[in-house]
Amino acid sequence: MSGLFGDEPEDEPPPPPPEGPGLFGDAPAAPIPEPIHATPYRVLARKYRPTTFDDLIGQESMVRILRNAFAAGRVAHAFMLTGVRGVGKTTTARIIARALNCTGPDGNGGPTADPCGVCSNCVGILADRHPDVIEMDAASRTGVDDVREIIEATRFRPMQARAKVFVIDEVHMLSRNAFNALLKTLEEPPPHVKFVFATTELRKVPVTVLSRCQSFSLRRVKVAELHAHFARISDKEDVQVEPAALDLIARAADGSVRDGLSILDQAMAQADGIITTVQVADMLGLADRDAVFDLLEAVMAGKPAAALAITDQAHERGADLGVILQDLLEMLHTVTRLKSIPSLRESHELPEAERTRGAELADRLTVPALGRAWQMLLKGVGEVEAAPDRRAAAEMVLIRLCHVSDMPTPGDLVRRLISSGATTAAAAPAPSGGGGGMTRAVANGAPVTMAAPDTAPRLSSFREVAAFVETQREPTLHAHLLHSVHIVRFAPPLIEWRTQPEAPRDLSARLKALLTDATGTSWNVAISNEPGEPTLAEQGNAADTARRAVAADHPLVQAILAAFPGARIDTVHDANTDRYGLPAEVPLGEPDMPDFAPPDAELFDDSSSPWELDA
Repeated sequence: MSGLFGDEPEDEPPPPPPEGPGLFGDAPAAPIPEPIHATPYRVLARKYRPTTFDDLIGQESMVRILRNAFAAGRVAHAFMLTGVRGVGKTTTARIIARALNCTGPDGNGGPTADPCGVCSNCVGILADRHPDVIEMDAASRTGVDDVREIIEATRFRPMQARAKVFVIDEVHMLSRNAFNALLKTLEEPPPHVKFVFATTELRKVPVTVLSRCQSFSLRRVKVAELHAHFARISDKEDVQVEPAALDLIARAADGSVRDGLSILDQAMAQADGIITTVQVADMLGLADRDAVFDLLEAVMAGKPAAALAITDQAHERGADLGVILQDLLEMLHTVTRLKSIPSLRESHELPEAERTRGAELADRLTVPALGRAWQMLLKGVGEVEAAPDRRAAAEMVLIRLCHVSDMPTPGDLVRRLISSGATTAAAAPAPSGGGGGMTRAVANGAPVTMAAPDTAPRLSSFREVAAFVETQREPTLHAHLLHSVHIVRFAPPLIEWRTQPEAPRDLSARLKALLTDATGTSWNVAISNEPGEPTLAEQGNAADTARRAVAADHPLVQAILAAFPGARIDTVHDANTDRYGLPAEVPLGEPDMPDFAPPDAELFDDSSSPWELDA
């Protein structure tokens, strides 16, 4: 402040605070400290939210397309972004809004795929306070009136930006009338309007809306990419995290960057020093990865005591045994992949533990054993969810797994039965009358008929040939025998047929080789130009149609169909038909006669007959 005559006052120190009592005897008031304004904490998911296309991870295809579109000036008027939660749909929408409205540091720039971040439009959009970028949550505003507000807003030009951008999140929640109200504006929007839609349920969006948008499917981010991303953020936050702990966080994120950052934020809040794997596992209620491997080894080795000891320790740490079963399912899938694709053992897609211990398990276990364990665990997870005591249900599943670990698979059981049948046949005398014997085995509850090793199969018709091929685990050959061949002549060991164009060229050679090896007789399969019989599939369909017609003419069936409008005949089962839906063939040498007399037959009474009827 100027002095009395306009001159500058001399710099004088401020007067000292008064000492002693005040004018009226009271103590002087203590100086009031200036308020300290603490900066509110920003969670990692918001602090490290991508602001440019280069910051997006795992979405290279979408970023490349958008960059090319901006470079060529071919930016669509509406975008549909879909994907699971936390992969960057809303973030991408905001980056598109900034790219459309960026004016550059000098204020003269145009739309660009690399917004400057310093112009007024970029700053306003980053701060979520730009008047021309309107975000609407369709989960809470689903009605047609909300959409009409958007349509009305499109009539006016932007106040500050180059284009008005409407971002509608969870767009699949809009009602049908709201979608219909939006269609016309979406098809022919004003030149200054852009729409960006985001959804996690693309199937619920009408096709009429999808056809008016340029769609991008944001994929789940891979575990390795999430691991690297979380490691970079940990370094920026000056927090040390064990690599195995980052693996747990990346897996728990399930492809979602936001979920993973939330978990990492929680782990940083509870850790005093370095974030360890045990801390993260306890926080998430997960079992340690090594413990899951130990549990899988104990279960597949048939050691229930060791398996339950591992689950007791996990339960004491607070782990959910239902989640442990899901971890076992994931581990079984990984081991089965390593079994089926050995090259994965050298890939860095999997962590070190999976590549080492998983590969050892894959070498020891067979695919049928892994498949059986998968089916039991898959059923067991459902049992745990429905059980009143989750721990008891999970332990029962593990005990069952332990007890079936040493049981033979259906294939092993069949091979054992064949071997025992061959031994019995060698020790027993040959039956009188000759003829080839058949071994009946039971696999998985279903009877299977197969030829004994030392006897030739009985092939007196083409249907028996097809049935025999089916037992030899030749599904492709069996399918072509049903659908692709027309028998012209069947006179063993000669088969003459006409094949359809889709039949493979080596079909005759394959059947000839199989029958020759099985019977010890040289068979000949020739191709003819004669029309031949209908295929086995065509014969079965014709027989099924005839059975349906007969059933439909039955008075009782007609009464049922009349009593239940809309009912129809689905399937007609006939116990006298074979697997192809055809009447069973009469064996050679047996008369073709019915099993029972017809219903209208008269009682035959002949005192001279040697047969008697017991009452």
